[in-house]
Amino acid sequence: EGRNRIHVYREDDVDLVKRHGEMQWVVRINRALEENRFSLVYQKIIPIKSAAEPREHYELLLRLDDEDTGVVLPGTFLGAAERYGLSSKLDRWVVSTAFDWLSASPDRYDNLSLCAINLSGQSLADDSFREFIIQMFSDTRVPPEKICFEITETAAISNLSNATNFINSLRQLHCKFALDDFGSGLSSFAYLKTLPVDYVKIDGLFVKDIADDPIDRAMVKSINDIGQVMGKKTVAEFVESEAIFRALQEIGVDYAQGYWIGKPAPLRDLDVIRAA
Repeated sequence: EGRNRIHVYREDDVDLVKRHGEMQWVVRINRALEENRFSLVYQKIIPIKSAAEPREHYELLLRLDDEDTGVVLPGTFLGAAERYGLSSKLDRWVVSTAFDWLSASPDRYDNLSLCAINLSGQSLADDSFREFIIQMFSDTRVPPEKICFEITETAAISNLSNATNFINSLRQLHCKFALDDFGSGLSSFAYLKTLPVDYVKIDGLFVKDIADDPIDRAMVKSINDIGQVMGKKTVAEFVESEAIFRALQEIGVDYAQGYWIGKPAPLRDLDVIRAA
């Protein structure tokens, strides 16, 4: 296993089966990239405190159109992509596809408040990826102030120096940044003070039971209070009922995202809604 460790083989070894599964995903991911079988969907994000935002605010999410099993959610293959160094390649596909889609019709970003795009920890440490994003802004003319890059708390903490440099350099172009899954780390508040992000996305594990669990409610309130003091906007994930939405409203969270707000949908639906 490396680092002066050994691993004893057993036929029913769960770790080994998992590793073999991840190795198979490497082939499937590369083939899907070659055959253009990835796609993007969007999920709405709405303001909680104020009247409805007249312009669109959404997060773009990755899907794999598998030849055998149909649509595959990213949680199934991102672990393998991260382990075998494919995350940055996927991020490049997402950014280029999103920017090309936005720039294909100017009214797509004329009506846009903010478009959130997820990035992996590997991309934060890749100087060529940062240059790639800057070049994409130049080539497509997508306004940087319309784009919010989301990075997970875990990725940011494990690459703290790289993440800070990456964020600072792109914020100079007026891009926004969100810290995703906030609250999952052991030293969350300490790192929040260090990272120059604009939005804090509260981990859905705390949000989904907020209407019934006083501890979860206290956690969400604490994260929101600290975020507000630091001048950051807060976004609650996993908003799956009106009761959760009302609880977030009482606490003072800024934005909500989840199935009760809207399920992920194909990008073409945005054009249909806009045309209507």
